[in-house]
Amino acid sequence: MFTRRRAIALSLAAIIAPAKAEARKIPVVASFSIIGDFVRQVGGDRVSVTTIVGPDGDAHVYEPSPADGRSIAQARLIFVNGLGFEGWLERLIAATKSKGDVVTLGKGITARKDEEGEDPHAWQDVANAKVYVEAIREALIAADPEGAATYKANADSYLAKLDALDAEIQQAIAAIPKERRRVVSTHDAFEYFAARYGIEFLAPQGMSTEADVSARDVAKIIDAVKTHKVAAVFIENIADPRLAKRIASETGARMGGVLYSDALSDAKGDGATYIDMMRHNVKQLAKALAP
Repeated sequence: MFTRRRAIALSLAAIIAPAKAEARKIPVVASFSIIGDFVRQVGGDRVSVTTIVGPDGDAHVYEPSPADGRSIAQARLIFVNGLGFEGWLERLIAATKSKGDVVTLGKGITARKDEEGEDPHAWQDVANAKVYVEAIREALIAADPEGAATYKANADSYLAKLDALDAEIQQAIAAIPKERRRVVSTHDAFEYFAARYGIEFLAPQGMSTEADVSARDVAKIIDAVKTHKVAAVFIENIADPRLAKRIASETGARMGGVLYSDALSDAKGDGATYIDMMRHNVKQLAKALAP
């Protein structure tokens, strides 16, 4: 007979079982949304991922909260980009006295450099994204050897998708006439993309959004846009759009829409995952630069 007591027991079991399953997951932290997506793709159901800088957030100027400190203190693994991207994070980790292993994904790539130092935006080249994913796989296997088969299978599946994405981007850019492959973005976040795929980006702001933009910097970009007949000016999802709009207004260049540079969108946006983000950016570029 199905008694009231039995019904209550089943209800409690339904509540407790997911909680136990969640408790068994490895607690990990990702410094910002793009890395968070990579970790979820590889870790699957065996990890519980907390992302510090969320959708549309700017990791260059982020100010950590007490909740961020608690998440880091509890994490087994802390996945970071490095290359100077999260300047606030080392102090936060030290302050929490975290015993979690810090996995710096940018160590695995050959960093681009200029007078500002190392360029941290390595994920804009899909080949570098693959290096990140492989490092995440190895770190998760080391922390959770029982899940090795799962991590390897998830990583292999995702790496195949990244190979397809890389080929897709190259094909889309190849269809754009070379003389039109020049655009303006808000800050200097796309040099890895430029080197890999052959589009030149001009930016009035440096590699970090912390950098001040002088009137001279803006004037130089405006002159370059006019001289090289730049086809389009793009806003970034993490940046104030007013600067890009001013450049477009003073040069007559087309406003080319929004590019995702340092952060994914929220779940309802066009860049909710890394693959979605890259596809969105390429579609925006191809649309704006078409003859």
